[in-house]
Amino acid sequence: MTGPAAAQAEDAFRLVYAEAFAEPPDSETEDDVAAAFRRFRSQTRKRTFRAALARAEDGAPLGMAHGYPLGPHTGWWDQLTQPVPDDMRREDGHRTFGLMELAVRGPWRRQGVARRLHEAVLGGTETERVLLNVHPDSNAAQAAYRAWGYRKVGEARPWEGAALHDVMLLDLRRAET
Repeated sequence: MTGPAAAQAEDAFRLVYAEAFAEPPDSETEDDVAAAFRRFRSQTRKRTFRAALARAEDGAPLGMAHGYPLGPHTGWWDQLTQPVPDDMRREDGHRTFGLMELAVRGPWRRQGVARRLHEAVLGGTETERVLLNVHPDSNAAQAAYRAWGYRKVGEARPWEGAALHDVMLLDLRRAET
């Protein structure tokens, strides 16, 4: 999906997000969800925004993923608690895809939905790598990301008031070989 298409489906993205992140360790409140969707609305206006939405046979949303390539002035690397080398943090709008969210509602987990969403949102991207933040106590997500080839490169608070998250990086060039 493009940004405008995702914006049209905001209610479906919001339902998945609210349900998935209400659970521990995230335990997000209605206020947290509202803040996330203020960011979502801003993100969907980016020309390079990409999203994927999985639906059940009855049309009910069951999972979602979205993000966009990071621009040269991204603040993502500035959020890390420890600086990384300049070569790692160099961005040009084509090098790194920032995976902002990936979530699947409870009844549809452990069925390969997250993997297919991940592949769908990254399909056709020409970025070299993917960057994401994940709660360190999200054991299933951590295990999936590691199985897919991600490695931890640091820790960050992705937004004001957020818990400390692991910052993980997937080298797509290495994943292709």
